[in-house]
Amino acid sequence: MPADPPRILVIEDEPSLADSIRYNLELEGYDVVVAKTGRKGMERFRKIAPSLVLLDVMLPEMSGLDVCRLIRSQSDVPIIMLTARSSEGDVVAGLELGADDYVTKPFSMRELVSRVRANLRRALEQEGEDRGEELVIGPIRLNPGRHEVVVDGEVVEFRPKEFQLLEFLMSRKGRLVTRERLIDEIWGSDYYGDTKTLNVHIKRIRAKIGDKKKPRRWLVTVRGLGYKFVDE
Repeated sequence: MPADPPRILVIEDEPSLADSIRYNLELEGYDVVVAKTGRKGMERFRKIAPSLVLLDVMLPEMSGLDVCRLIRSQSDVPIIMLTARSSEGDVVAGLELGADDYVTKPFSMRELVSRVRANLRRALEQEGEDRGEELVIGPIRLNPGRHEVVVDGEVVEFRPKEFQLLEFLMSRKGRLVTRERLIDEIWGSDYYGDTKTLNVHIKRIRAKIGDKKKPRRWLVTVRGLGYKFVDE
């Protein structure tokens, strides 16, 4: 029996845009459910358990940021924010609440479909990976099998993309990992977005591992190139 197609929840209050998104995603073979308010979006999220959520920032009844916060408290499902705002603060707010990616309106449907495909593929790859041994650098212990990070003896919560980035960097201790390689590995080779998403995630990782100036600098920036984990 063929597997059911991935189900995508679109929470968007602009009817013409919601219809266009639904049409284009259904052409790609996805099962699409649309909600036009934040509250309806949460109701349908709990009912259908989607494979991915496309979430508008500006919604009636409940803002997209509030919806993002609630979804992330219950699930690791990929969330792509749709925002008409262009300021960095709006993008950062969504990412810090746990969104995996964002698309700024107006966007092309080709770009949106590509983002959906990349995020779904990465989530599937993560589920199917045979996780390796525990990684230890300084006071940081990362256990892939338990999806757990311990810093100075205390368990610290990491969201999925943060965990993936930390694991990828720690597994390459002492080696430079370019920004392009990180984006390719974590978000997919067909990622259209800028590097703002990566910047926010790196900033959050540093805060969570207590990565300050020497002697507590474990995650080092190689200016103009990328990052590397060091054990000094």
